[in-house]
Amino acid sequence: MHVQQLEPSRIKLTQLEQELQRARPQLLECMDRERVGTSSRQKQKFTHTAGSRSFGCVAEAEEVLSGRKVGRLQRFDITHRKKNGSPMTSEAGEIMIYLEKLNERRSPERYGRVRFQGSSVTQTQYFGSSSQQYMPSGSQAQAEVQRLKDQIAQMQARTVEQIAEQQLIADAIEREAAVAAYEAEQSKKYDEL
Repeated sequence: MHVQQLEPSRIKLTQLEQELQRARPQLLECMDRERVGTSSRQKQKFTHTAGSRSFGCVAEAEEVLSGRKVGRLQRFDITHRKKNGSPMTSEAGEIMIYLEKLNERRSPERYGRVRFQGSSVTQTQYFGSSSQQYMPSGSQAQAEVQRLKDQIAQMQARTVEQIAEQQLIADAIEREAAVAAYEAEQSKKYDEL
């Protein structure tokens, strides 16, 4: 009798053990992900204040507020300062000071290069084309305007001619249809006689 009482609890225990065996890989995987996340957060050199927004979104929001393009140095400054204006870490503060000094003593951009982007990136590739299109002199512009006006007048004259031709064709078709209808009516009357 004692054996029978232990048997149902043993069944429950084996079911519990089986459930644990099934859940163990998922639990280990979750613990492994947690460990990897913790170690990667510890390896980060700088914490930033961007939160879940990407640095591009932060830069775009700043561009909308300030009305001018935000560079990489400004973006670093924006994303690594606390609300009170102090740097997130002392290392970030040192980098900001270094970048400010670098900005102060940098020379003008060399032709065909964009600083901090390497020699293969040109200014037009990075910033887009800002060159002004060739503007002709006043007399050349007037001549161009007159040429375009003449071209428009010729196109209008051709259009009027085409409309007149189409109208003539439509009138001729209408007359032919009337003649055919009259002949059909006459033929019908002749057949009735």
